[in-house]
Amino acid sequence: MTRNWLGAAALSISITGAAMAEPTFTLLSFDDLDDWAADDHQAALTVFTETCGDLKDPEWDGICAVAKTAPDARAFFEAFFQPVLIQDGAPMLFTGYFEPELRGAPTQGGEYQYPIYRLPDDHVAGEPYLTRQEIEDGRPLAGRGLEIAWLADPVDLFFLQVQGSGRIRYPDGGGIRVGYGGKNGHEYSSIGRELIDRGIYDQHQVSAQVIRNWVRNNPDDGRDLLWVNKSYVFFREVNEVPADKGPLGAMNRSITTGRSIAVDPAFTALGTPVWVEKEGATPMHRLMVAQDTGSAIKGAQRADIFYGTGDAAGRKAGRIKDGGRMIRLLPIQMAYAMLPETIE
Repeated sequence: MTRNWLGAAALSISITGAAMAEPTFTLLSFDDLDDWAADDHQAALTVFTETCGDLKDPEWDGICAVAKTAPDARAFFEAFFQPVLIQDGAPMLFTGYFEPELRGAPTQGGEYQYPIYRLPDDHVAGEPYLTRQEIEDGRPLAGRGLEIAWLADPVDLFFLQVQGSGRIRYPDGGGIRVGYGGKNGHEYSSIGRELIDRGIYDQHQVSAQVIRNWVRNNPDDGRDLLWVNKSYVFFREVNEVPADKGPLGAMNRSITTGRSIAVDPAFTALGTPVWVEKEGATPMHRLMVAQDTGSAIKGAQRADIFYGTGDAAGRKAGRIKDGGRMIRLLPIQMAYAMLPETIE
């Protein structure tokens, strides 16, 4: 299928900028993976089989076929895969993302004054379009029938765009689900980084909730802060995903809470299994699947963990800014093919 979905972007608290070196590849054993034996390998296998058929390299075809009938998930991964640590000189950074559940309405009125726009028909893919400020300040898209729904809070709209998907709950109890429909062609800029550069907060203080509170408590300066990020995301209504499934990721498949991650596809192919060793206040050692990406996810040791839907998931995701390491599981022959590049 055509993959035009950039995925749920990392939280705007992504503020590292270490220079990337030429990548290195280190082969590991499963004994080198912390707590490997303690994981729920079957849960990871179930998620892997949902998207492994989309991997384009022929070497994956046979592996995917076996995966769908494997009686022992752990034995399957150990028999067909080789752990590979890919590094590019930048330290590991894990962040979290989620699917927001927001108050909205199908039409403008009362408190619902902030539109969720679908992709304009004069938008040209790959070319710069109107900036965030131009879209929100003069409302040049108003009256063109592009409004999907209306939100009560401009900060909610901004973070919906950061996440890339969400559920909109209407006052009558109904609602819709929206997913990524395109972007305006301008680079993403971290407003968390901007708050630090302005001397308002120190790096360790910045989180999604801190950003929300500051913008709401400083409406004029907060609006200007959001406009620093010229990137603007457009949406589409998503009707094909059951309510009990996660939002669509970059592979146009539902992603899974605690088992799907967003990665940089320049280093990690979408659909492949990845062993995660996240440090911090809530350590996590778990086999996940790379099923999403985002404009703020760059580098070999950079990942965004999907924490689910709603406010509770958002609070968990907003606290994640942790080190550790992630290790790709590659088909054995593919892994060893990397060795000449690292030893010459």
